[in-house]
Amino acid sequence: MPEVVIMKEIKGRNEEYAAANRQKFTEDHVLVVNVMGAPGAGKTCFLMALCKELKNRGIGSAVIEGDLYSSIDTEAFIKEGFDSLQINTVGECHIDAGVVRQGYDQLGFANGVVFVENVGNLICPAEFDLGEGLRIITASTPEGDDKPYKYVPMYSYVDAVVLTKCDLKEAVGFDTEHFTEGLRALNDAPVYETSAGSADSTSGIGAVADLIEGEYKMALTVSVPIP
Repeated sequence: MPEVVIMKEIKGRNEEYAAANRQKFTEDHVLVVNVMGAPGAGKTCFLMALCKELKNRGIGSAVIEGDLYSSIDTEAFIKEGFDSLQINTVGECHIDAGVVRQGYDQLGFANGVVFVENVGNLICPAEFDLGEGLRIITASTPEGDDKPYKYVPMYSYVDAVVLTKCDLKEAVGFDTEHFTEGLRALNDAPVYETSAGSADSTSGIGAVADLIEGEYKMALTVSVPIP
């Protein structure tokens, strides 16, 4: 049974916790990636393929899972040999910097990449800095191509967009140009197209891994601030 952290939000102190997290992650030579998206967007499948690809490149990774209840996804990562810890928010629509730090400290991880799979939601997670180094949204084609127009704060907030289930574009009538126009009105974040959660040359997982690897290597060059 995986370790489970129950979230108890302390309002008004999130920015303070986020700043402390940022320093801690730098000290530990860890890139933390906040992965957001709607329920069913394919976050877990995408992360599983990405962790495997990074492992093939010699980069260690771990996952902090955020869900209202259960530890299903955490158990899946542990089964595949990845360190993982569960945060249960018991009704909250996001996770915050304080509970991420609790989970991170329990992981005992260093020198690699930690993915935080946020609660499935396109509103609340955009409001909470976790101290992360990179913010990614997974957007599945069945959700529709209008999401950047409807969820402006989220699509303004992210550093990269991963389009999932792109093999279903034609079936669901997803208009890539319309989606991209909406995104570009807010953000110049790169868009990566993925399919089926595999790490083959056509899935796009390799290109996302290139981004993560580059950001991780850059993070290793950052000096730890002197208090």
